[in-house]
Amino acid sequence: MTSTTELAVVILAAGQGTRMRSRTPKVLHPVGGRPLVGHVLDTAAALDPHRIVVVVRHERERVAATVAELAPGVVVVDQDEVPGTGRAVEAALDALTDFDGDVLVLSADVPLLEPATLAGLLDTHRGGGTAVTLLSARVDDPTGYGRVIRDDSDAVARIVEQKDASPDEAAVGEINVGVYVFRAAPLRDQLAHVGTANAQGEKYLTDVVGLLREARLGVAASLTSDASAALGVNDRVQLSQAGLTLNARTVRRWQLEGVTVVDPASTWIDVTATLAPDVTILPNTHVLGATTVAAGATIGPDTSLRDCEIGEDATVTRSDATLAVVGPGATVGPFSYLRPNARVGEGGKVGTFVEVKNSVIGAGSKVPHLSYIGDTEIGERVNLGAGAITANYDDIAKHRTVIGDEVHTGSHNVFVAPVTIGDGAKTGAGAVIRKDVPAGALALSVAPQRNIEGWVEKNRPGTGAADVAARARSTQEAADGS
Repeated sequence: MTSTTELAVVILAAGQGTRMRSRTPKVLHPVGGRPLVGHVLDTAAALDPHRIVVVVRHERERVAATVAELAPGVVVVDQDEVPGTGRAVEAALDALTDFDGDVLVLSADVPLLEPATLAGLLDTHRGGGTAVTLLSARVDDPTGYGRVIRDDSDAVARIVEQKDASPDEAAVGEINVGVYVFRAAPLRDQLAHVGTANAQGEKYLTDVVGLLREARLGVAASLTSDASAALGVNDRVQLSQAGLTLNARTVRRWQLEGVTVVDPASTWIDVTATLAPDVTILPNTHVLGATTVAAGATIGPDTSLRDCEIGEDATVTRSDATLAVVGPGATVGPFSYLRPNARVGEGGKVGTFVEVKNSVIGAGSKVPHLSYIGDTEIGERVNLGAGAITANYDDIAKHRTVIGDEVHTGSHNVFVAPVTIGDGAKTGAGAVIRKDVPAGALALSVAPQRNIEGWVEKNRPGTGAADVAARARSTQEAADGS
């Protein structure tokens, strides 16, 4: 979107974020399926810059590791004990000693800015020939943000931080978003003159703006029309607001791509998820992580998918699934639980109150209801009766169950692994299968039924059951005597 030889991006990710009141560094808090810094890295990469530099300090190892995972090749530099955004940019410039183009400064806690907005900022900066162009926004409540102070000619005079602002300055509604484009050479020169004589005792990057104006090197502000996307995340309230804004944007994008979202307000779709045209998303559904949903599938209502693969024309209803694969035309739910490595084949069925873990259910096979299937290989066109349990754990290790093609089982079967059921075999109701069943065999585990006459009257005297049993026995005896 911009020149690959004239732009470097600096991302400020060194702050502690005390208002988050969290053990997690602020820039690692997730929104829309990515940490805050991840969104900013994506936006920076979309500008195709010559180099990206991320400045870290608080929880340095955790932040640096996340940056390296999300954007290999990005340069990570450390801010020293001197606080402030100005000092952070100085550290970044030390890694850009051979660079003399434009330096775009972004904040890792401003996740919603889109590449097109920043490309427009760069165009404004380059067209105006200024030493710095900053991004600003007008908001109803500017509390916590630096104010953009303009002179009588409406030019930018300076930026005043909240704690250093006079009452008149604090009343200004135009805020500094914390995004700047500098020409590298004057930025280096003026940073050397910035001190820490302010309420925070910090080296402010904003002070460079005033110094550049005094040096008559040109200062401008580009007012964004999307104030909500320009706001930073400083506490949990703002984190949730950013999530709402991002989710609304994401849902709308997929709607325009041909996805039916019945109730956008109750639907959450991570930016990392992928949906095909003609997918239908019903209310109160979450499509999270790296989930992919193929054309014609229907998801929901009341469903959560994380890192799943859903095939064409599949249906997942009122269910929870993680790291699972649902094949084309398969049905899952209602009230199913697919745990990691669950795979439902084409046209397969996982029904009501069924849990599946680390198992393959073959094409056309059905586990309709009230079952647990763990560490199991099920062939094609199998039907497991209600209450099927694969007992995969012997208190020491997990074992696998293998069920062949065209197997039909009775209700309330327990398969004690390791065990293999051959192709075409059948099992009787209530069977506990401890041994392999040959192909085509019928497996039964039947004990003779024993009835102990008069047990209830003898052992539960005075109960309602004993009373009705006695009456029934008397009635039967009278009938037999007649």
